Amino acid sequence: GPLPTNGLAMLTKKMKANMGIMITASHNPYYDNGLKLFGPDGLKLSDKIEKKIEKLIDTRVTKQLTNPKLLGRVKRLEDGNEKYIKILKANFPKNFHLRGIKIVLDCANGAGYKAAPKLLKELGAKVFLIGIKPNGFNINERCGSTYPSKIQSAVKKYRAHVGISLDGDADRIIMCDEKGNIIDGDKIIAMLAERWKRKKILKGGVVGTLMSNYGLEKFFSKNKIKFLRSNVGDRYVKELMQKKKFNLGGEQSGHIILGKFATTGDGLLVALEVLFSMRKGKKASELFKNFVPTPQLLLNVEVKDKSIIHSVKCKKAIKNANNLIKGKGRMLVRKSGTEPKIRIMCESENKVLLSKCVKIVKKSIK
Repeated sequence: GPLPTNGLAMLTKKMKANMGIMITASHNPYYDNGLKLFGPDGLKLSDKIEKKIEKLIDTRVTKQLTNPKLLGRVKRLEDGNEKYIKILKANFPKNFHLRGIKIVLDCANGAGYKAAPKLLKELGAKVFLIGIKPNGFNINERCGSTYPSKIQSAVKKYRAHVGISLDGDADRIIMCDEKGNIIDGDKIIAMLAERWKRKKILKGGVVGTLMSNYGLEKFFSKNKIKFLRSNVGDRYVKELMQKKKFNLGGEQSGHIILGKFATTGDGLLVALEVLFSMRKGKKASELFKNFVPTPQLLLNVEVKDKSIIHSVKCKKAIKNANNLIKGKGRMLVRKSGTEPKIRIMCESENKVLLSKCVKIVKKSIK
C-alpha cells in the first residue's frame, strides 16, 4: 500500500530484498507517474544500471522473460507503514514527544497520507491535516510542497507552531514558521548543518546543488562549514556525499538526505529532526533566523522539445544574460529532469538585473 519513498528504501534494506520499486508521480501531477528503483543497500540504482534496464525495455524483451510458472508470488506487506514508523522513532530518544505542539500537515494526497499523521499523533502533537484523501488523480494537485501557501494560511488560521508540507512520495519537505514564513530546503539544511556542527554530528561538510542559493554558500563560509555543489538531482547529491564521506546534503526543493539516518530524502525524518530541535519551546522563526538567502528568481518555461536549450538563439541569450550578471550574481538555465520544462534560475542583490536576465532567456525559449 501507500508508503513514503524512504520507507520503501529502508524496508528494502532491512528485509534484505533484492530490489525496491516505487511507483510515484513524486512532486508532479498523476500523469507523470514513474518508477524509482532501489538496490538491496537501499540506494537508488545508478544512471548506468537504469539506462541498461531502459534499453532492455525499449528493445525486444521476450528473451529476457521468465517462464510464468517460475515467477515469484505477490504478497502484500500489511504492516509496512508501522515498520517504517518504528525505524523513524528509533533514531530519537524514547522520551521524545510533541505534546503541546500544534502542527499543520499537508500530505499532498500522496504516499505519506497514512504514515505522517499517524507518527505525529503518536508522538502527541495536535495535527491539522491537508491533502489526506488521495484518489489516484489528485496527487500534488494544488497541495503539497509545490503549493506551500496551503500551510501558510492554515498555520495562521489554527495558530499552529509550525507547518509541514510533503510532496507526493514524501521524500521532500517544505515548512513554514508560526508567522507563516516559508522555510525551504536551503533554510532547513543551513539550520541542521549549524546544529550538527555544534553537536559534533556533522561529518566533512554539506553537499548542495547548482540550484542551492548563493546565500547558503556564504552562510557556510562564514560558519567554516565545507560546502560542495553537485548536479541537480538527489542521486547526484548522494553520490557526492558518499564520495566525500559527508553526512548531510540536499536541494532547495526540500529533498534533504540525512546520511546519519537514511540513504535518500525523507520528508518525515527531516520534520522529526526539526521538531526535535524545537522540543524545548524554541519557536520555528527563532530556529531559522540565521540564514539570509540572496534574492532569487525562478521561472519554469513549458516547452514541446527541451532540446531548444541547445539552439543558437537560446545559447546566445544565455551568454548575454551571464555577461550582464557576471560579478553581480549568478545564473543557471537547465532542462527539467521530470517535466517538459526549461528552468531558469537567477540570483543577485540587484532585483532589476534579476528580472532583466530572466526575461532575456525566456524570450529566446518562447
